[in-house]
Amino acid sequence: MSKGDNLKKFGSLLCELRIKKELTLREMCRRISYDPSNFSKIERGKMSPPADKKILNLWARTLGLKSGTKEFDNFIYNANVAQGIIPSEIMDEKELVANLPAFFRTLKNKKPTKEDMDKIINFIKNA
Repeated sequence: MSKGDNLKKFGSLLCELRIKKELTLREMCRRISYDPSNFSKIERGKMSPPADKKILNLWARTLGLKSGTKEFDNFIYNANVAQGIIPSEIMDEKELVANLPAFFRTLKNKKPTKEDMDKIINFIKNA
């Protein structure tokens, strides 16, 4: 998926949740103190969502998502992907972060080293 595809995916999710909550774009923006023009651009996949976690949490709560639920986490993760960043929960896991280079090489069809594979297997066994 390209960055544009990720922006559109998040924008569609944002719009779908807003409509499900029966909020107009302007009413949503009034509740979250956000510019309607920029919010519309995010919904249409023309602009990245904000990176500020507090803002995203406010948006999620305003859309009726409860913190700690799968839907809430999915909303935040989709925003992170649209921004092109790795979620903070993953970056907090030092062992996991240490294995990311091998994971990325594997995604690019580059064979990981035996040492990389051993580290990944060990990490999974101990998770």
